[in-house]
Amino acid sequence: MKYGFASAAAALAASLAMLGCGGGGGGIGGTGRMGTMRVSLTDAPACGYDQVNITVDRVRVNQSSTAADGDGGWQEIVVSPARRINLLDLTNGVLDELGQTSLPAGKYTQLRLVLVDNDSTHPLANSVIPTGGSETALDTPSAQQSGLKINVDIDVAEGKEADIAIDFDACKSVVKRGNSGKYNLKPVLTAIPVISDAGLRVTGYVSPTVALPTTQVSVQFNGVPVKATVPDATTGKFTLMPLPAGTYDLVVTSSGRVTAVMTGVPVVSGTPTAVNTAGIPILPPTATMRSVSGNVLPATATVRALQSLTGGPTVEVGWAAVDAASGDFGFSLPIEAPVKAAYVANATSLTFTADAAAAGKYTIAAASAGVTKTQAIDASVAVPAVNFTFP
Repeated sequence: MKYGFASAAAALAASLAMLGCGGGGGGIGGTGRMGTMRVSLTDAPACGYDQVNITVDRVRVNQSSTAADGDGGWQEIVVSPARRINLLDLTNGVLDELGQTSLPAGKYTQLRLVLVDNDSTHPLANSVIPTGGSETALDTPSAQQSGLKINVDIDVAEGKEADIAIDFDACKSVVKRGNSGKYNLKPVLTAIPVISDAGLRVTGYVSPTVALPTTQVSVQFNGVPVKATVPDATTGKFTLMPLPAGTYDLVVTSSGRVTAVMTGVPVVSGTPTAVNTAGIPILPPTATMRSVSGNVLPATATVRALQSLTGGPTVEVGWAAVDAASGDFGFSLPIEAPVKAAYVANATSLTFTADAAAAGKYTIAAASAGVTKTQAIDASVAVPAVNFTFP
């Protein structure tokens, strides 16, 4: 079941069992002070897949960031029966509530999302359907038995509710394994506090002309996407939520179009931020695309394409899917200049200006085990293979 942002956890009472465990004697520290944690699941867009399915068994939290699976202090939200969720149903502001539990008040620093294993009874508990392909089991990491770990900073106040959204980035989490026909789950997860039903979101419209699965709208901070989605296929509307309060860059990328960037987009808790209306949609100019490919070792590294606009900002314009067997990766990047506009509240028109100096100029950045390597490229001409090797 999928729910809007304001839906109540009570609607799931019949299908969820809420259980707190560990921390006996009135909870961690024995204070007896209790609060409530509610957890939802959401997703960024996936590239090249019709479905990305996971089966959720439970969510676990602990006040210790180093607590092992068998240590004390774990609190749980048990999903009973375990629920199979297509992450691609959770874009454009949709949250799927996993449940809530009462637990000792305090700061929680570790969260684990526990999935059901693929086995003979449920061989496709976790699976993908590649676009144009058939459903295939998604191999989960060996550490999955104890849950997919996220480092968090969650304050649960006495008598209050902490509302948390787990953002499961399907595009960055599914990795192809060469020509084997198999796929690995390399989970990319973040946990975002949900503070207000009204604010902490950005809404707007792209032109229906580019309201396609290949179009991605993201809000970024210092060149790192914080939330991304695909626009509605009919109206072009996009909703990015939940978001921490702050100031962001809105980035629109689409195959065959230049990159469009809107700077200085504010996010506040009280009201949503509308960057434009359906009457003045964002429509990036057409572009010629350049294929850029290469190899990275080890194949567990991540690779992305960055573009620096004159006077800032630097934004991520592409994320490469690295083949888990070979380490090969590839992008398709616009040759023509990106366009930029500043956010204006209650705008009656949009004026994006081409940044000619940035046309075709990119930085390919690879990261592995906390080390980042970069290579500048000029996509206005054929680009030789971009290769990285980490120790």
